[in-house]
Amino acid sequence: MKITSRELTLGIITLTVGLFGGTLLLARPRLSEWQALQKTKERLEDEIRRDRDLVEKQGYWEGRFDELSEAMPQYGPKQKTDVLWLSTIDSVARKHDLQIRRIEAGKERQQGDVYELPIECTEWEGSLDALVHFLFDLQSRGAMLDVRFLLIRPKAGKVLRGRFSLSCAYTRGDDSAAADGSE
Repeated sequence: MKITSRELTLGIITLTVGLFGGTLLLARPRLSEWQALQKTKERLEDEIRRDRDLVEKQGYWEGRFDELSEAMPQYGPKQKTDVLWLSTIDSVARKHDLQIRRIEAGKERQQGDVYELPIECTEWEGSLDALVHFLFDLQSRGAMLDVRFLLIRPKAGKVLRGRFSLSCAYTRGDDSAAADGSE
């Protein structure tokens, strides 16, 4: 039996199409797996790049931390900060005619060298001016405060009421540092 050139060409084309189709069918699951690996590789390379940037800026961030921690109040290891903060907040509120009806200190949390005390004021009443001056006065006393939540509702006339949540940040040192007045 003699194979003509036309039959040979058709056979080669059929074999090529069959191999190509078979390769696609077998490689399709691998192709999606390869694409997923490429995305993972790109994400990891991006994370490595960001981590390298952070490591290169380590000196800057350490300096910034030292700068901020010097401005942060420091208390003794056994000193009750919740009573201190609550009395400070109460006296500043009275000074600015802001009536705080219910206030409560949360549980102290430690994050590295920094301690954080959440304070929840569930009911206050006063003018907008009193609230702004109260918050400004608290901040200007050298306290590291962060207002996490503030709700203001009108009551009557220019009187407002609401609630807020403060987070007070500080460090703890030995008893001699707190006795020296470095609070």
